[in-house]
Amino acid sequence: MRGAVLHAPGDVRVENRDDPRIEQPTDAIIRVSATCVCGSDLWPYRGVQNVAGPTVMGHEYVGMVEEVGSDVTGVTPGQFVVGSFWASDNTCEICRAGYQSACVHRVPMGMLGSQAEYLRVPLADGTLVPTPEVPPADLIPGYLAASDVLGTGWFAAVAAEAGPGRTVAVVGDGAVGLLAIMAARQLGAERIIAMSRHEPRQRLAVEFGATDIVVERGDEGVARIKDLTDGLGVHSMVEAVGTQESMMQAVRATRPGGHVGFVGVTHDVSLPGMEMFFSLVHLHGGPAPVRRFLPQLMALIGDRTIDPGKVFDLELPLDRAAEGYRAMDERRAIKTLLRP
Repeated sequence: MRGAVLHAPGDVRVENRDDPRIEQPTDAIIRVSATCVCGSDLWPYRGVQNVAGPTVMGHEYVGMVEEVGSDVTGVTPGQFVVGSFWASDNTCEICRAGYQSACVHRVPMGMLGSQAEYLRVPLADGTLVPTPEVPPADLIPGYLAASDVLGTGWFAAVAAEAGPGRTVAVVGDGAVGLLAIMAARQLGAERIIAMSRHEPRQRLAVEFGATDIVVERGDEGVARIKDLTDGLGVHSMVEAVGTQESMMQAVRATRPGGHVGFVGVTHDVSLPGMEMFFSLVHLHGGPAPVRRFLPQLMALIGDRTIDPGKVFDLELPLDRAAEGYRAMDERRAIKTLLRP
């Protein structure tokens, strides 16, 4: 089969890979209908995150079940399924508490490389959620978004306790940040502040539910949010970048007693202890337990209540994956969808 492989920073190639096969009785093989490039894929692409030799890429996927292992009972060949970027059994004590991304048997799907024609999904019964029927083509981007960026944005909004009567701000205008805005709106937030300097992303933020746009960053961004909230800061803050500046901007723009939901993959972030002590801010986040939210999100997509697929503003065939990476790296695209 064909699949994307990162050989070195900036060097993505689509080349022949071994076809996946059933390795465990709990596995399933899917034929990938759509996959995509994630903002977190850009860390190794830019050389910020080191990789040891050629590395398969991709952890977001939807597709048709082709084959299942002997112990799989929840999905069958011919079904269209959505999975998370963590494979999980969905039955262990941690999963039952709603944190499938920390399942005691978890498998990171990025190690298997979903930017390919076929994909082996471990722990298929716990990981894959089928749609009631094979969806029309126009819903596939939305379901693909649910496999990571929508689920991650939703978790961030939940962790930030977005809801009725609350003012929410979102640091980061990539796909996760934009879909956190959508999530906050669905959760009933009264006011949603998008922090963005990019006009196309600002327009999509407003379409998804943002009521205010803040273009300033760092201390200036904090001051602007304080101006908009009577000097107090927001009740709920989503941090969807993962840098020192973005995390401190998020914490400092949150009022005492407020909540920060952080889902940006952190790189060299350290929190000053004394400032955190006196901030009285709640912090919760990490790798999103997307599986917790999949049934709810898939229902909202299926009945067309939400359309998260709008974050895909570039669609390419899999063989042009390198072009999709470049477009996102240069911020010419929010998120690239790849069709095997």
